[in-house]
Amino acid sequence: MKRLMTLVLAAGLVFSAANGAQAIDFKASGQWLMGFAGGDGSLINKTREAGGKMKKAENSDKFTAAQRVRLQIDAVASESLSGTVFFEIGDTTWGQAGSGGALGADDTIIEVKRAYIDWAVPNTDLKFRMGLQGLALPNAAGGSAILDDDVAAVSFSYQFTENVGLTGFWARPYNDNYGTDGSGHDNDKAGYLDNVDLFSLALPLTFDGIEATPWVMYGVIGQNAFRGNDNYRTAYMLNGYQDNNRWRTNGNFGRGHANTSAIWAGIPIKLSLWDPLNIEVDFNYGFLESMGRGTISDSYGNDKRFNTRRQGWIAKALVEYKMDWGTPGIFGWYASGDDSNPKNGSERMPTVSPCGNFTSFFGDGNWGWSTTAALYDRNMSYTGTWGIGLQVRDMSFLEDLKHTFRVAYWGGTNSPNMAKYANNAWGWASGQGEAFTGYHDQEVYLTTNDGLLEFNLVNAYQIYENLEINLELGYVVNFIDQDTWKRANYASAYEKQDAWKAQLIFAYTF
Repeated sequence: MKRLMTLVLAAGLVFSAANGAQAIDFKASGQWLMGFAGGDGSLINKTREAGGKMKKAENSDKFTAAQRVRLQIDAVASESLSGTVFFEIGDTTWGQAGSGGALGADDTIIEVKRAYIDWAVPNTDLKFRMGLQGLALPNAAGGSAILDDDVAAVSFSYQFTENVGLTGFWARPYNDNYGTDGSGHDNDKAGYLDNVDLFSLALPLTFDGIEATPWVMYGVIGQNAFRGNDNYRTAYMLNGYQDNNRWRTNGNFGRGHANTSAIWAGIPIKLSLWDPLNIEVDFNYGFLESMGRGTISDSYGNDKRFNTRRQGWIAKALVEYKMDWGTPGIFGWYASGDDSNPKNGSERMPTVSPCGNFTSFFGDGNWGWSTTAALYDRNMSYTGTWGIGLQVRDMSFLEDLKHTFRVAYWGGTNSPNMAKYANNAWGWASGQGEAFTGYHDQEVYLTTNDGLLEFNLVNAYQIYENLEINLELGYVVNFIDQDTWKRANYASAYEKQDAWKAQLIFAYTF
């Protein structure tokens, strides 16, 4: 298959032999995922507005079938120069016309996920990557809590010695979106001051049994960057009170401010001095300066001014011990949460596009793909939460068959008094105007009275060298404190429920 694809691609590209260009070596790699799943990922069963009847909060199908194809082509001129294009076909839900899965199966569903060039400065160890690429801030113990996603960027790396290096990037996640999405906001200023630029430096330090990578990232945010942009990822960076679908707020955020600054810093550390014991710790801090002020109202109609500033921190840790039959471990995290005073801003750490992977239902700890958004897997942010979990990873009692079991408790670090500012009694779960279904809202808002208990069981069987059958079972016990939210929002009510899923994935990779 790889040879055939290479030949087809090579035949389709026209190169001039007269210009003396050197031969290009084409390399192909890819991934086919076929998934079949049943479950209900919503943590809300029914909702009721003031004076209305209880109604079903989510009516999505309990069973879905879907597929996704990813193809990567590398055009390699030498060790110092190459180009990469990464296509994604899907996600295609079987039977769905919009994603190309209905009868006929000929919708436009091919996406360019990544496209970049790699090159090295001649006679140096300085390397650059330019274009759409995958970027993740240095992290340990549960993935990046701030940024791990595809983004347009220029990144570089340089190795001073065997033990000391330097990496960095300039990334532009947003620009020229304001006034171009049908929002109708000041279209005469379309694209004006709506950029978000991120600049990062990291210092990888690698010694025998010790890895540490202190890093810092600075962000410049134009005053129109988040206006009229319905991309759900923007909610990560904003102060939570600016999300009008969750909070009772109004105000002109950012007007009069040409630019807003943000800064993040962190230091992940990995220790393998006492093999087979592995220890990972990670600390992150983030600050987003104020983009203006607004008014927030409680459920009794009392108004209070709030600040859009957002700052906070998170600490994560993992300890595991590798044995012949598997790797048992313990993990945990603690993130700062909102206090009871909106006037001093939000105490939850701002993020860009996090990717927490301690667990595989709420987190990205398995394939990071699901047949439906309602069953996640989610790019989970840990802001405003704490948690502790136990796991046994890669248990194997039969050849080519592995199991991973996890149990984790999620708690909240936000003040229960914040519940009174939510739009409704299920404000803990509604982020971008929808119930907590796992796609639009990646931050469940837990107070110190709330909790969730998550169970994961992942079974992976390597049927061939390139084909894996993966069965994932997940369950989340809902310990959200209804008294806290109903008492604070007396005019509305809801009925909570547990979430569950069973997902079977056939994964062919080459």
